[in-house]
Amino acid sequence: MAQENNTAREQTALEKLSQDVLNQARRERKMIQDTCIAELAQCDTEIPETLEKQVQAEIASLQQAKENLSSAHKIASSTVDELSARAADVAKSLNRKWYRINPPSNTAIDVQEEEKSFFARGMNGYKIALIVFIGSFAGVMLELLWCFARHGYLESRSGLVWGPFNMLYGVGAASLSIILYRFRNRGKWLSFLGGFVVGSVVEYVCSWLQEVLFGSRSWDYSRVPFNINGRICLLYSLFWGALGIFWIKDIYPFMAKWILKLPNRAGKILTWVLSIFLAVNCLVSAAAVYRWSERLHDEPPKTWIDSVMDARFPNERMERIYANMNFGDSE
Repeated sequence: MAQENNTAREQTALEKLSQDVLNQARRERKMIQDTCIAELAQCDTEIPETLEKQVQAEIASLQQAKENLSSAHKIASSTVDELSARAADVAKSLNRKWYRINPPSNTAIDVQEEEKSFFARGMNGYKIALIVFIGSFAGVMLELLWCFARHGYLESRSGLVWGPFNMLYGVGAASLSIILYRFRNRGKWLSFLGGFVVGSVVEYVCSWLQEVLFGSRSWDYSRVPFNINGRICLLYSLFWGALGIFWIKDIYPFMAKWILKLPNRAGKILTWVLSIFLAVNCLVSAAAVYRWSERLHDEPPKTWIDSVMDARFPNERMERIYANMNFGDSE
């Protein structure tokens, strides 16, 4: 109760101070009108040096006041937005229904991470690595379900040769988390804009890199309106924006809560093991895809690595793993 009363007094003092500043600004304007402006109006031939110095001093003072008030306005606006968003998230997490599972609030996650001196606190390297792994796996699972719901069959959507992992989703999840983390306790429009930009950039860069490195494409939006080089389009960029809101307000809190259950020592070891596995998986996958591209152009193996790739990852296996990959000029 005492804390609530102190908060109320501080808010009242801040409001009173802002009103005092407003009144002072009005008095200052009236004074300038009665002095500087009135004296300027009486000048016939030239402005006196003393008056010119006085005017410049007033301008400098007002400019500094403007900058200070602008900074105060930004702080107040962001604080209003943050407090409103935090209150809404907490209320959402507490409004439990039997038919839905509400995410924990980001406010609660922040406090728990600080209290535990957690190894994956905030948005550090450990948490980013875990998000990459989780995102790589979850993205493939969701796309498999979407493929089944749309076409009635399951088809590989993996991006790596070992396991149901796709680094596009992992990198996308990590990029969304890194960029949107600062907006996790802010209004939804910031999350939407962040998701729109980050998702579009990641999708474009991944498509470009795949084509440059391997001469292949896994998606092409050339027939979709408002596309850029067939790599991204407005429709899917809007989806990325919506995902940005859902990601940082719903999915990220669930992931962070799950990660919080990991003991510090075991969590660090697990993160390193998973990261090394993904790194090796990426290297082998890149070598396998590159060698697959060479085989499609009837190029014989040049090294023992090429021979291993031919034996372990023949065309039939690669076609099952990368069902949607298109090398363009291959038959």
